[in-house]
Amino acid sequence: MNKEMTTAEVVATLEDGMTIGIGGWGPRRKPMALVREILRSGLKDLTIVGYGGADMGMLCAAGKVRKLIYGFVSLDFIPLEPFFRQAREAGSIEAMELDEGMLHWGLRAAAYRLPFLPTRSGLGTDFLKVSPEVKTVTSPYADGETLLAMPAIKLDVALLHTHKADRLGNSRLYSPDPFFDEWFARAADRCYLSCEELVDRIDSSEEDAKHNLFERSLVTGVVQIRGGAHPTSHVAVNGGGYGWDAGHIKRYCEAANEEGGWQKYVDEFLGGDEAAYQQAVGGLEAITSLPRQVF
Repeated sequence: MNKEMTTAEVVATLEDGMTIGIGGWGPRRKPMALVREILRSGLKDLTIVGYGGADMGMLCAAGKVRKLIYGFVSLDFIPLEPFFRQAREAGSIEAMELDEGMLHWGLRAAAYRLPFLPTRSGLGTDFLKVSPEVKTVTSPYADGETLLAMPAIKLDVALLHTHKADRLGNSRLYSPDPFFDEWFARAADRCYLSCEELVDRIDSSEEDAKHNLFERSLVTGVVQIRGGAHPTSHVAVNGGGYGWDAGHIKRYCEAANEEGGWQKYVDEFLGGDEAAYQQAVGGLEAITSLPRQVF
């Protein structure tokens, strides 16, 4: 029952052409250490699903992506992820651009093992023109309403970052905004967690247990990586955790405007393992001391 793994062991289970859902959203709660391990690998032709941020941009820049399915690809205080923008404008990737709720609905449909879920989202827009693979259905009831049939977004693998996990696969996400992560876990054949803290077994109160968003039976493997969400944030409702690294994110975005900027970023930050990455960005203490953003 020990599900502990390393980042390398997780990525070794992945295959070219897989559909991979990445939890978190924008610059929040991204399993970036696992993303960096994918960047170091030979994986290619991936379909990446999520509420995107630097995860999608980096994977596009590295040539790992065949298709993106997303509600947005943003760094929040930098509205549009620059490497994603380059790939999208160059036409080097396929894209399925969704309303945020439609993406949620697609994951839910997969979680429920349904082929689709009906919604009004997307109707009255050009969505059906640019996404002809998506169909409409007619309500079988007296209303006879035409609805968009949001297809299930089935994932081969989900990657998530949590605050705490145990070796059995139980997890705790203390985030004030834990949106959607459970649906990635439920929509996937396999789910891998990176976590800030790993223990043998989580024993907790009923109050603490509400932060367990999905069953351990859905979890295939867990990896302890303190600071593993950097440069995205990983705050907690109790005031703990760390904010996003605005300075590093700006440095990353500047690379998109430089000739050979992505390779320069790779050489500076991604040439070694995760320990080398953390050292290159100032060390673990600097990462975990980043103040949370206040809006």
